[in-house]
Amino acid sequence: MDIVAIVDRGLGNSAYLVDLGDGQGMVIDPERNPSRYLTAAEQMGLRLRWVVETHLHADFISGGRELAAQGAQLLAPTESGLRFDHRGLSDGDELDLGGLKLAVIATPGHTPEHCAYLLTDGMESLALFSGGTLIVGGVARTDLISPDLTEDLARAAYRSIRDRLMILPDDLAVYPTHGAGSFCSASATGERTTTIGRERISNPLLQATDEDDFVVQLTERLGSYPPYFLRLRDLNQAGPTIYGSSPPAIPRLTPDEVARLIEAGAEVIDVRPILHFAAGHIPDSLSIELRDQFATWLGWLVDPENVVVFVADPYQDLAYAVIQSLNIGYEQIGGYLAGGIPAWQQSGRAVTQVRVLGADEIPSRLAIVDVRQESEWDTGHVPGAIHVELGEFADQSAELTRELVLHCGHGQRSMTGASLLLRTGNADVAVTMASADELSRAIASPAR
Repeated sequence: MDIVAIVDRGLGNSAYLVDLGDGQGMVIDPERNPSRYLTAAEQMGLRLRWVVETHLHADFISGGRELAAQGAQLLAPTESGLRFDHRGLSDGDELDLGGLKLAVIATPGHTPEHCAYLLTDGMESLALFSGGTLIVGGVARTDLISPDLTEDLARAAYRSIRDRLMILPDDLAVYPTHGAGSFCSASATGERTTTIGRERISNPLLQATDEDDFVVQLTERLGSYPPYFLRLRDLNQAGPTIYGSSPPAIPRLTPDEVARLIEAGAEVIDVRPILHFAAGHIPDSLSIELRDQFATWLGWLVDPENVVVFVADPYQDLAYAVIQSLNIGYEQIGGYLAGGIPAWQQSGRAVTQVRVLGADEIPSRLAIVDVRQESEWDTGHVPGAIHVELGEFADQSAELTRELVLHCGHGQRSMTGASLLLRTGNADVAVTMASADELSRAIASPAR
């Protein structure tokens, strides 16, 4: 038996392709675009017979319906209430997968309907697909549905782990869906697979003295998360649109067409590298550099009902931007600016610029604003810096009216924040790509 992890490093999730023997394959928790799973199956000589969901996902649109359209049978917890063709699974069900068996274990916690799946050969346990119930070094968070349910789900998670998973063999391999980088995770480490025994010994949450202690430890360390999480469960339940293995074509737009869309309320997303954005961009456009984390910030900062227009460099793969957008339910894609910024300028239209400063170039009058997550801030930050998470800029940007330089360590999130501030009329904003250590040394320098 071979189990291949197919990882989305941007969202921090892993899907699993399982070789069940006799040319049959199974996928656990796939994301929306089916191409990676179909390609991997083809390379392994497998026909995808089953696609299995552990729960209703809040951080991505499921690819279960897409793979079902390709011929796989979709299996999901009955309590998910999916409103399209599938086979519902309940606690204690056992499926014959052609020699191997899949046992269903109800494990509410991360979500009420959550199920984990134990793969066996009929006698020996081979693998546990734990979804979000048990992850490496942590437990998936329980606050993504409603504040009123957070504590109840945390208590359910404790009982699911104690009564249903910790009774399994210590050497049993565990394959979680959520991992490092996922906003669904609480205290996950950088590793993506583990064993029951390893988590029993080393998972900090599993060292809790009792249920109350577990609940306190789990819920006190939950940070912010993108607002699109609050809508994707419903979309996954209703059934996402099926696009097939290729993303839809994105229309080419002239500068005039882009200008008309802007007047109609479209959101211009500039996906170019941040130094290119700094050198000149369409006024009021939003800088979200195209990288693995693109979808997270698109979903955090942009209204999903807005038409999106992309600005890119010629070498960039806009199909990747489309795939990431669709993966979080952003389907109002108006097109892209043909010819990029040069075409915009040649049409006689203006561009806006942003200063990028090195650590030693920042005037003492500029306040440093750290836009990182709270967990990053807590690990160390620049003395005297102001902390405003990037996701909070929409609520707090009007108050950031001083002369500012934005900092995140690499520059991408800082440039996104700067593009938001420029919309408020605060033109005296700069960005630094310097690290916190570099900035701290520069501030402490007698020459400053």
